[in-house]
Amino acid sequence: MLPSTASSADLVQHYQQKIRQVSAEVGKVVVGQQYMLNRLLIGLFTGGHILLEGVPGLAKTLTISTLAQVLRLHFQRVQFTPDLLPSDLVGTMIYNQSQSDFEVKKGPIFANLVLADEVNRSPAKVQSALLEAMQEKQVTIGDTTYPLDLPFLVLATQNPVEQEGTYPLPEAQVDRFMMKVYVDYLKKAEELEVMRRMANLSYASDVQAVLSKEDIFGIRGLINQVQISDTLEKYIIELVFATRKPGEYDLADYAPYVQYGVSPRASIAIHRAARAVAFLDERDYVLPEDIKEVAADVLNHRIMLTYEAEADGVRTQDLIEAILRKVPIS
Repeated sequence: MLPSTASSADLVQHYQQKIRQVSAEVGKVVVGQQYMLNRLLIGLFTGGHILLEGVPGLAKTLTISTLAQVLRLHFQRVQFTPDLLPSDLVGTMIYNQSQSDFEVKKGPIFANLVLADEVNRSPAKVQSALLEAMQEKQVTIGDTTYPLDLPFLVLATQNPVEQEGTYPLPEAQVDRFMMKVYVDYLKKAEELEVMRRMANLSYASDVQAVLSKEDIFGIRGLINQVQISDTLEKYIIELVFATRKPGEYDLADYAPYVQYGVSPRASIAIHRAARAVAFLDERDYVLPEDIKEVAADVLNHRIMLTYEAEADGVRTQDLIEAILRKVPIS
């Protein structure tokens, strides 16, 4: 524990050391996937929900559950299925015979860290219940609204392989995820290490808790002090507007493919994520590279393309890459 009189520089050094310990502890269980872990930490330290998408077996669920063990936070996992009900998620009123009265039975949403596994497998009514919790940090059961304990973070996974029996997330809900992260396959050496670990029938992982609630709020306070220039703030706005009116940014070829650009939540998310990247890189100021590093993950799920784009094979990633090439920093 640092004394209450510790300087800002001492606090930064203290928390940077703890963050390195978090990565080391997660690395005891999860091989590779440093990019995914980095994005999860950015969400954790900025209060942003994260959506992970990738084929099965890439350690999405394992990474989140391991991270939860490293944090001294209340963790709940919810497996989303087609028959899941809103009350299974948020809770319900149950009748207590001994007291002849109804009482509240809170659901798994009442946690600091909630893993929504295969979130696109549940119908809209369940997704709407999750939506209120994500945006408002509160849950309504019966006639009473209950605030959720902070920090509150939803880490959701979805599988892009099977579309049968899935319910695409509504645009309004997708927009509430700070970032959508595509999880890729491991490298050959990493997969070899995974195979060797898991083939050992006596293998057991043991991770230590490193960060507490107070640490997370302390890190958020330091990220809030990271400086970003007016020029870079205006650059973020230009990137956002380029998704809405590509024709005005020398991107006329993409204009017919864009149905809707990103919402103002995107500019807020880029601003927060860029400062978090700077802090994780042990800087107290934002570089243009920090903005470019997080832009794709923040923007890719917020841009709606037309049917023509799908027919011509144009992806949101193509548009984002073109925007980052064309929009100048001025």
